[in-house]
Amino acid sequence: MRVTANGITSRNIRAEKRPSWRARIVVLIACIALGSASTILPADAAHGDPVTIQLLSVSDWHAQLDPISVGSTRVGGAAVLSSYFKAERAANPNTLTLTGGDAFGGSPPLSGFFEEEPAVRAMNLMGFDADTFGNHNFDRGLGHLQRMVDLAEFDYVSANLKNLEANLTGVAPYALYTVGGLKVAVIGITNADAAILTRAGSLGTIEVTDPAEAAMKARAAALKQGAQLFVAIAHLGVTAVDPATGQGSGPLIDFAEQVGGFDVILGDHTNREFSGVINKALVVENRSNGVTYARSTLQVDPLKGRVISRSVQFVSPVASAVTPDPAIEEMLAPYRSQLAAVYDTKIGEATDVFPRGSNIERMREVALGNLVADSMRLRYGAQLALTNGGGLRSPLPSGYLAADRSLRRTTSGYAAGPPYDLVVGDAFAVLPFGNEAVTRTITGAQLWAVLEHSVARMPAADGRFPQISGFRFTFDQRLPAGMRVISVALDDGTPISPDDTVYTFVTNDFVNDGGDGYTMLKDGQGVTREITADVLLDYIKSKGSVTPTIEGRITNLGA
Repeated sequence: MRVTANGITSRNIRAEKRPSWRARIVVLIACIALGSASTILPADAAHGDPVTIQLLSVSDWHAQLDPISVGSTRVGGAAVLSSYFKAERAANPNTLTLTGGDAFGGSPPLSGFFEEEPAVRAMNLMGFDADTFGNHNFDRGLGHLQRMVDLAEFDYVSANLKNLEANLTGVAPYALYTVGGLKVAVIGITNADAAILTRAGSLGTIEVTDPAEAAMKARAAALKQGAQLFVAIAHLGVTAVDPATGQGSGPLIDFAEQVGGFDVILGDHTNREFSGVINKALVVENRSNGVTYARSTLQVDPLKGRVISRSVQFVSPVASAVTPDPAIEEMLAPYRSQLAAVYDTKIGEATDVFPRGSNIERMREVALGNLVADSMRLRYGAQLALTNGGGLRSPLPSGYLAADRSLRRTTSGYAAGPPYDLVVGDAFAVLPFGNEAVTRTITGAQLWAVLEHSVARMPAADGRFPQISGFRFTFDQRLPAGMRVISVALDDGTPISPDDTVYTFVTNDFVNDGGDGYTMLKDGQGVTREITADVLLDYIKSKGSVTPTIEGRITNLGA
């Protein structure tokens, strides 16, 4: 049985739409008349024997419906993960399956082209119980997010969203589940900086409030409803781990230190594998995109509702080790056919791989960033171009699975390269957000402010880190933030001073609207042009062949 945050009991049936409030009242009356199943303890709980509760979790899944390559091994993907999850539940039925936001958004074409419907339908079949919202869940606006909430057969929970009910329906601060005879509260938390990490206005009138304060308020409410165990699913991540001590730092750690009375805190957002115990809570974060999932295990005294022991294991879901779930493969087949008709067209070739991943694009110049920034600058004849590293979501060639297996690709099952064949799907895998190019002017003083902001978080990886074209700059991360940029110059060596000299400039609409904290550009300037993925696609077509090149555009003296 499942008890929702509004106190109404309903049957928790996988792969079946949640009942309406009228249906839930009918079930509640029936439970009162017959004796609610949630009050009947299993045999081990009735005798006081420990109950083993299992939590399966992924982090930052981003609709990775297909397996991806980790070295020479294919891992993850919805159908593969589903088979692993089914085996886990068969071994221990006392299981909840959870994730902490951004399960879609910044998605590969197989989901993004279809407005994320395949991702949510896959999650239904994978047996998820609850998810929360990360910043990318809001990328397409509240109307789209509402459609995804309505499509989901699992719960969406977020406790720290003010004005939530005026913007979204079907979302609660938390949900209650009865697992192994024990009531488990799952409390959702959205990252506090969500509004600046997505398009302006995407949250409507929703305000993201303090995560720790909201989590404790939700915990108190769930406790009054009889919750015995408390789990947070938080779109908060670990940003660094001390190699000597294994101690983590970052928003997830801060949150765990500020709250009390939680048994498990599942993090997200930063693509870090981490586990530790903080304030008696097991704190866990996985690698992103389903590269790993976590199996968190609690041994619980059912009579006292007290956790006796807790542990976690990270599992790499190797695709070749299981039979992929045929229900998910069947569901995805029509989407694949429709996508291939548009995205399989060859547009050029790459002489080698343009790398992306492990946060390199958020910390230094990368060849892929140069390619994207060049495509924007040359398209519009601007002097300068800048795009945010966090907007680059896939290497080139990408993991897009073209139907034509004779193409030379990096994925197993295709012809070998290099060189590699590039297709339409690659451009939209690299730039999946639908951002548009914006042309404008920028002063030297504004550009210096932009660059100071872009490297302010270094040496930590951050999506604001710039990828540039038409100029070069040098900075020193050892200097105080705001005073790190040492020199800026055009490609021909002409210095760019922090003054009123005006330059033509192109960026994407997200950055120009103040996204990633680029508020110095939010001055009303800018002419909206074309979708940046189309600009990249046309640039590759015009070149015919592209080669990954690092040119010393960005120099960090403190690296």
